[in-house]
Amino acid sequence: MRRLAVIALLFLAAAGAPAQTRDIAISAPPELVESGLMDYILPRFSLKTGIRVALAPNAGMRIAADPPGSPVFRRDGTTYYLRAGTDDKPARFRDWLRGEIGRRTVETFVPEDGGRFVAIAPARPEKPAPSFAGDPERGLALAREHCGRCHVVNQANRMRGIGSTPSFGMLRTLPDWANRFASFHARNPHGAFTRIAGVTPPFPIDRPPPITPLDLTLDDLDDILAYVATVPPADLGAPIQYQ
Repeated sequence: MRRLAVIALLFLAAAGAPAQTRDIAISAPPELVESGLMDYILPRFSLKTGIRVALAPNAGMRIAADPPGSPVFRRDGTTYYLRAGTDDKPARFRDWLRGEIGRRTVETFVPEDGGRFVAIAPARPEKPAPSFAGDPERGLALAREHCGRCHVVNQANRMRGIGSTPSFGMLRTLPDWANRFASFHARNPHGAFTRIAGVTPPFPIDRPPPITPLDLTLDDLDDILAYVATVPPADLGAPIQYQ
């Protein structure tokens, strides 16, 4: 009985102990507070993460109408920046606010007065453009001679390509364009008529190439790649909007 009483007391003590809260504070310009945006987004972040955020003047984490900081949203021509620091909980709020759910939360808020807020997505880091050691001028001549049979290489042969084959400009819009050009001889239909000296095997005797073979060396391929790197990606227009 005594043991049961002790266990019961332990349970009662645990039940009566206050739950630990994980609070952080944030300050914001008066116009944001008065708009109601902060009252709208902070409880939703807390519901998602269990981290309670309180508005407080002079807090270490703050939203301001000027840099530095991460741009998070704009309204009526003003861009607002979040200065969150590197601590774990403020960083979680920053990541949530800049993530898809946080941005959608901002944009679903409808203020009573003034324009709506537009969330700002984080900029994607640009990958450095690949560089090639070949001669781009010689590469252009080779591309027009060999690739120009089917592809539009540049404006000079824009009327000579086959309509079903993509132009060099269109291919340059693809994120893996460099790999596609470097391995073109292994991609259909090029393998049936392309020979790269020292790389591709001879054509089978019983399956000769259907057209005049395209003979290149690895140096030729480097030159073509160096030229393609100078080709501006084609402007394909805005994505199609579906209703």
